[in-house]
Amino acid sequence: QVQLVESGGGLVQAGGSLRLSCAVSRDIFRRNAMAWYRQAPGKQRDLVASITTGCNTGYADSVKGRFTISRDNAKNTVHLQMNSLKPEETAVYYCNAGGLYSSYWGQGTQVTVSS
Repeated sequence: QVQLVESGGGLVQAGGSLRLSCAVSRDIFRRNAMAWYRQAPGKQRDLVASITTGCNTGYADSVKGRFTISRDNAKNTVHLQMNSLKPEETAVYYCNAGGLYSSYWGQGTQVTVSS
């Protein structure tokens, strides 16, 4: 059974940091690029950051220089380090394997940034 399980969300003040983690079933993790998306209420789900199996990374322009995506191949885990968080980044953050149109999604973790 495919599993992507996120952790690490929570409430943080503007300017603060959070680290999200996503534990992934081994076969899915090893075959797929991984990504984090976020979705605020009433808005579409947007790509935040991605990382290929070869550890090439990509970021939304709005988070470049503040967020870092990484993958731990020994633990089948992908992380998202988020620094200098802004209130407008309040959203549910989702872990994804295989791209936007794949069926491999985590349940989401809430990130709330207070002003």
